[in-house]
Amino acid sequence: MHLDVLDLRNFYYRTQLGRVAQKAIRDQVVDLWPPAKGQTVAGFGFAAPLLRPYLAEARRVVGLMPGPQGVMPWPAGMENVSVLCEETQWPLETGMVDRLVVLHGLETSENPTALLDECWRVLGPGGRALFIVPNRSGLWSRSDRTPFGYGRPYSMSQLDGQLRRHNFAAERQQSALFAPPSSRRFWLRTAPMWERFGHRVSSVLAGGVLMLEVSKQVHAPQRPGLATAVRRPLKVLEALPKPTAEPA
Repeated sequence: MHLDVLDLRNFYYRTQLGRVAQKAIRDQVVDLWPPAKGQTVAGFGFAAPLLRPYLAEARRVVGLMPGPQGVMPWPAGMENVSVLCEETQWPLETGMVDRLVVLHGLETSENPTALLDECWRVLGPGGRALFIVPNRSGLWSRSDRTPFGYGRPYSMSQLDGQLRRHNFAAERQQSALFAPPSSRRFWLRTAPMWERFGHRVSSVLAGGVLMLEVSKQVHAPQRPGLATAVRRPLKVLEALPKPTAEPA
């Protein structure tokens, strides 16, 4: 079940904890994908907080928001780039997206199989997708005071396995949100320190969200006929004597 867009907006833009979470995740996204000119960048779910760094350089930025969630105009004070869409039917041409971010989209989807098929469809050759989901071992998935406490949390192996079944190849993985999901002043003030510390010991300390970057895997077409040519064909009749002409 998707969360309401108003609840997501209020969390990320009107609470201190939401702004801390937004910065922690967005910093990792930009580290993985520095803004580049000429790319088409799309986000599905509620990925708007992560797309702002790409507005200046990208050829096109599109914020896809599913119908059950609802849509809001974004970005504020600029030309709107957010679109209300069906969860499994996006108003994008096949292969037009270079970078795709999915946040609050996969874990809340009622039809994740069809959703991942749609993600695969819109990615172009060499395209990359970044799936950001709640970590089932982290603290954030255990609290319903944040959007990460809703839907199906994942382990990295579960997320990787599900994406591989849809012809995505894993490239890089990352975690974020190492500070507790608390609105107390101490945790909010020290959140950047916890993020730096968490990335150094991420094999021990579980982050609140998992981030898996994947590429679109396309199988090479097979031509009809034999796959390989026979270099030295067997000559069955070589040992037989050659016929001679009989005298007239």
